[in-house]
Amino acid sequence: MDQQTYTEAAIREYKEGLGIFTKKMPKIAESYNSFTEACFSEGKISQKEKQMIALGISIYAQDEYCIIYHTKGCIDQGCSEDEILEVVGVSAAFGGGAAMSQAVTLVQQSIEELKNKPQSH
Repeated sequence: MDQQTYTEAAIREYKEGLGIFTKKMPKIAESYNSFTEACFSEGKISQKEKQMIALGISIYAQDEYCIIYHTKGCIDQGCSEDEILEVVGVSAAFGGGAAMSQAVTLVQQSIEELKNKPQSH
């Protein structure tokens, strides 16, 4: 069995936490999941573009789990590394040094750890 990367462990930890929350608060979790599923479904804006937007907001908000999750979402939706790094640049333009520090560490680590892994959701 392969040892999990930091990125994979963080995604697993988030999913496990969400599972526990869902058992304890099923109505809230179901509503939240339905809402976010609707927000990320294909529409006038593609799912790829929505993942890029979500990544930019995650970087700006410095939300580590969301940064990892939406970096994965970008990769899963076919974003190139250059597209992801452009998102980083736009985020840093608004979020300054704090956004850039997340980008040059966590986003780049996530890209490296995820780009050679089979795509799974």
